[in-house]
Amino acid sequence: MDTIILDGQTLSIEAVVEVTRNFKIAEISQPCRDEIIKVRQYIEKNWMTSEAPPTYGFNTGVGKLKYLNIDMDQNDTFQNNLILSHCGCVGEPASEEVVRATMVVRLNAFCQGVSGLRIEVIDRLLAMLNQRVHPVIPIQGSVGASGDLGPLAHMVATLVGLPQAEAYYQGERLPAPEALKRAGITPISYQLKAKDCLALINGTTMFAGMAALNCYDANRLAKEAEISGALSLEAVRGEMAAFDDRIHQVRRQKGQIDSASNIRFLVAGSERTTEKSREVHLPHDVLNPEYKPRIQDVYSLRCLPQVQGAVRDNLAYASGLLEKEINAATDNPLVFWNEAGELEFFSGGNFHGEPIAFAMDILAMSLTELGNISERRTFNMLDPTLSYGLPPNLAGEPAGLNYGYGIIACAASAIVSENKTLCFPASVDNVSTKSNQEDHVSMAPWATRKAKSVIDNVRKVLGIECMLAAEAISLTEPQLGQFKLGNGTQAAFDCIRREVEPAFQDSYLPLQSEPVIKMIEKGNILDSVEEAIGPLR
Repeated sequence: MDTIILDGQTLSIEAVVEVTRNFKIAEISQPCRDEIIKVRQYIEKNWMTSEAPPTYGFNTGVGKLKYLNIDMDQNDTFQNNLILSHCGCVGEPASEEVVRATMVVRLNAFCQGVSGLRIEVIDRLLAMLNQRVHPVIPIQGSVGASGDLGPLAHMVATLVGLPQAEAYYQGERLPAPEALKRAGITPISYQLKAKDCLALINGTTMFAGMAALNCYDANRLAKEAEISGALSLEAVRGEMAAFDDRIHQVRRQKGQIDSASNIRFLVAGSERTTEKSREVHLPHDVLNPEYKPRIQDVYSLRCLPQVQGAVRDNLAYASGLLEKEINAATDNPLVFWNEAGELEFFSGGNFHGEPIAFAMDILAMSLTELGNISERRTFNMLDPTLSYGLPPNLAGEPAGLNYGYGIIACAASAIVSENKTLCFPASVDNVSTKSNQEDHVSMAPWATRKAKSVIDNVRKVLGIECMLAAEAISLTEPQLGQFKLGNGTQAAFDCIRREVEPAFQDSYLPLQSEPVIKMIEKGNILDSVEEAIGPLR
């Protein structure tokens, strides 16, 4: 995938990631170029006159000022004023990957040919994307109705070379004119024409781009949670009956079926999850001085497919919705050809972010459950009455002199509690804005940002689980070393051990936890597992 072709129909979440994180070049398809040019030529021939009927945002004011006409000889000033008045965001700058996602999603929306702006403007934005000129866009200020007016206005301020605007170029924060100049994008001062500015700033774009990245990361996180769960299963010598495919087929839930399949795939070849391994008595198993068949494990292991599979189903819904949204035309007004071969303007509400708000609230709640069940598995590994004899707190000998991992487990508990607060749905909130012109808003930008915070938190929780499961396996090597790990869990264990040696004694915890969390963030453990055994479902 050397070049990403934008056509307004086939942009995938994976392609957004390729452009955003791997800096793949984007191009507008030729048929889309032709249609964009055709539409604009009609507009300039038939609508760029003083006799044209009032059309929202084209020759009228916007928002509450929609009834005020704008003369054509004043339209250039109107375009400039729209940029200046809408650069109203505050807070820290959005990350460069979010800005890139914003740009590629906006460009793809124009490819449907219903926005009415000039191809020269589109090419200028495309050049900024491909030359890595990343506008400084403050992250706070959009309520997700009329799309992302404020954030996109900051993007456009860079596009026109507004001296007060800033952009990153090659990692350096510069005044927008200087960033454009260094990237070879000229002229430095650029004048937008009628309909250009409104088409650029009106749409579900920044939060759609960020939501697409969230969906990509969340789907990988679901696989990482199955790896961490499988490692915990190995650590406590869990029973495998709960993952038998027949159980899950009769439930008929695809996510559950896939999750159970992945666990079986990960632990295939394991000898630690067999009855023979469970017959070995560990010194700290005071509840079971004599061997008895396990029968059932705790819910955080036995119900892993039911919980994490339900998460998978929700992520599939969110991802499917986002694939539609990043191929959507969401500005206003939109132009369409009628049966007579003439263009008509229609004002609607495609800019409303409710679909994305719902999807991101669902994603946040779902990933929070991944963290919740992971934290319970971590908790269980530290209690010998629940772990079938793992050392208390996974402390090295002598216990007492060594405290173990109780505090890092508390960190996981603290993080999952934070996530529960972040699960309050943004989509049910509303505040009327702009003199009641926008009397119902979606709050999709906040839903998306909250979901990103949950993703970051769950990565830490899974990293802690992986670290402690690996430590538990190492601590019991003297008693259980003769029993092999599964093919996938061995690959995960080896990946962790390449970065973090087993401690066996109390040591400075960040030297153990931070590398494993970083491996989860970068996807190193998942990549190592899939390289060893093949792709997970």
